[in-house]
Amino acid sequence: MSKVDIDLDKLFSEALKASDFAYAPYSKFRVGAALLADDGEGDSIIITGVNVENRSFGLTICAERSAVVKAISIGLSSFKALAVSTPDSVDPVGPCGACRQVLSEFMAPDAKVIFGGSGKEKVITTVGELYPFDSLHDLGSK
Repeated sequence: MSKVDIDLDKLFSEALKASDFAYAPYSKFRVGAALLADDGEGDSIIITGVNVENRSFGLTICAERSAVVKAISIGLSSFKALAVSTPDSVDPVGPCGACRQVLSEFMAPDAKVIFGGSGKEKVITTVGELYPFDSLHDLGSK
């Protein structure tokens, strides 16, 4: 692991702040994500993303994928942790299947993930626990 420290509470706070910028006029379900990236020099950078809906729900982009795409587009590709905030749900809501697939592409199975809603409960897990049968990594390790 690099010198990047992982403060999951701070990361979650950044995801919650980001959710204020979500574009969710149809579902009224805002999501914010904060991705902890390593800049290659050992320093950490937090990249945020939000869900951006469209009348054609299939064209909606999730906050998690929004953050990954934003980070990749500015040259970052080493991700250590992810936080997801869903303030319009009391209960924690984890990443969807499409997001889990994308996260597994760019994050190690042991990368930390925290997610929570407006209630006190938060789930702390890993990418590997979210996506336990990751054929991309399973096939590459044989």
